Amino acid sequence: MFTGITMNFKRYFIRVLHRLQKGPGYTYKELLVWYCDNTNTHGPKRIIREGPKKKVIWFFLTLLFASLVFWQWGILIDTYLSYSVSSSLSIGFKTMKFPAVTVCNASPYKYSKVRHLLKELDELTEAALERILQSKHGDAISAPPLHSSETVSQRLDLKLWNQIPLVLIDESDPDHPVIIDLFETNQSGSGTQPNNSTPALSNVTSEAKKHKVAVKLCHHKDTLQCIYWNFTSAAQAVTEWYILQSTSILSKVPLQERIRMGYQPEDMILACLYGAEPCSYRNFTQIYHPDHGNCYIFNWGMDEEALISSNPGAEFGLKLILDISQQDYIPYLTSTAGARLMLHEQKSFPFLKDQGIYAMSGTETSIGVLVDELERMGYPYSDCTMNGSDVPVKNLYNEYNISYSIQACLRSCFQAQMFENCGCGHYLFPLPEGVNYCNNEDDPDWAYCYSSLRSSIRHRQFCIDSCKETCNDTQYKMTISMADWPSEASEDWIFHILSYERDLSTNVTLDRNGIIKLNIYFQEYNYRTISESAATTIVWLLSSLGGQFGFWMGGSVLCLIEFGEIIIDFLWITIINVISWCKGLKQKRAWAQYPDTPPTVSELVEAHTNLGFQHEDTNITPRDEVPPPGALPPEPGTPPPKYDSLRVDPQADIDSDSDVEAS
Repeated sequence: MFTGITMNFKRYFIRVLHRLQKGPGYTYKELLVWYCDNTNTHGPKRIIREGPKKKVIWFFLTLLFASLVFWQWGILIDTYLSYSVSSSLSIGFKTMKFPAVTVCNASPYKYSKVRHLLKELDELTEAALERILQSKHGDAISAPPLHSSETVSQRLDLKLWNQIPLVLIDESDPDHPVIIDLFETNQSGSGTQPNNSTPALSNVTSEAKKHKVAVKLCHHKDTLQCIYWNFTSAAQAVTEWYILQSTSILSKVPLQERIRMGYQPEDMILACLYGAEPCSYRNFTQIYHPDHGNCYIFNWGMDEEALISSNPGAEFGLKLILDISQQDYIPYLTSTAGARLMLHEQKSFPFLKDQGIYAMSGTETSIGVLVDELERMGYPYSDCTMNGSDVPVKNLYNEYNISYSIQACLRSCFQAQMFENCGCGHYLFPLPEGVNYCNNEDDPDWAYCYSSLRSSIRHRQFCIDSCKETCNDTQYKMTISMADWPSEASEDWIFHILSYERDLSTNVTLDRNGIIKLNIYFQEYNYRTISESAATTIVWLLSSLGGQFGFWMGGSVLCLIEFGEIIIDFLWITIINVISWCKGLKQKRAWAQYPDTPPTVSELVEAHTNLGFQHEDTNITPRDEVPPPGALPPEPGTPPPKYDSLRVDPQADIDSDSDVEAS
């Protein structure tokens, strides 16, 4: 049975081979005429059936409409490959998770606990402000003289100043601005005295009002290179300069010590109520935020399930009373008084500098919340990520066990760039493993490097290209209203009660400048979902392609199949012609080996006749001569082989093929 199957397969293979060798049996012209005469597409039939003039007209019409079809197809395919999306808005109603609420103080530390670290910096800032005011007034008598006993400039250690100085830029002549150092020192060592005889400050006229204050940042490694941060206001310049200097100082303080120097939860969170359930600072999770020090998160969802809000309205939300103690703020570091707060999803890091809001002291701030849920489509419709696993930037905020966010990615990318270019990490962002924070002593050029990196468009674009938006996101839209709190009629007893509960004191230790009341609640349970869907699908593409083909040429899918068949036959004929041309070329090369006419088959057979098998007797009896009696007949010679019998005659196979096809 197996042998029969093998023989049938072999016979079928031979028939297929013969069919391939034979080809369609048409020339190019015959194939084109056959297609035009048999296709279901309108137009080609009229080209071969009409008269000469109409043939030309129908040829151009068919060519024109075929071009229109291909043009429309190109537009449709390009539209599909653009992977555009359409956004839809739907509104639902359900009970929702209450958002995580992060509250921080505007000041990261208590001044009473960091005064010893910032003492020299504060004295240097006072002296710098004194000289700035002197230059602004344009009169040396209007400000205390630098050599008098009333000034602190004589006991300054200018080591900090020499690292990152403040300068004045005189723009009286815009084409040739003059840079004036506030403190000119005799040598670059520490403990030098300021030079009071600075001509640029002693001979100030009314043109001094054109002075601008700038922060001077220099690079000392190879050649001295300096850049200037220009500010229109001296207040802005002093604040930025103080932040750079304090960052260098505080970066060397251990984390636990920085936490101890911040505002503690029992001192900051005076009262808490969620719905009808009382709460306290123990229901908050503490984290350290470089910008705001100790921050406290309610309903973060790290160790417990997220709270569900039972009803909309202020009575079912979160109520807090905070004490920010702004009398203990760092004067040159924090110029804003209030509480910084942010609403965000559970298990996400609060980036208050980007998305936080301020609550003013002495007020009751009510925040009504509406929820927007964003659902983006992934690749190839948008370059978003589900969990950040496909982002090439290492997330430095993973130590908090939080979900991915683009803010975390951008900051992690910047910190990586900071370490790569400056050799240290910035104080405001988490550190990679084995990296230290930048400071003036170990990294004297860090401020110059940081400023160059922050202003570099190339580095910023690199981080923007590396990070991706999240595909699913929840945004909280807030409606904020404020009122004075407590009122003048009730502030006496309220401050007495709160002071006693916090300090166990009968004296009033709180005042309006430090108290904040917050009400955070859902305005309604209606939530909006903004979702993306594909604007073009494969079904849309096929129907659009078919519609254009049918409209312009009256075709269908079967017409395309016919056209594909013709293309296959065209290629088939081309391959057979190429093979025949190669065989002819090979045969011509073989004939070129003979100088004369190539020998015939009979000549080749005669040349290879084996004479060794002929009779050895040369006395061959003629055919008509009768041999003598008793003599043996001559031994016949060996005839030459019939070479024609060795040729394969495919006639039988072809006949059998024809029989099978006929059957």
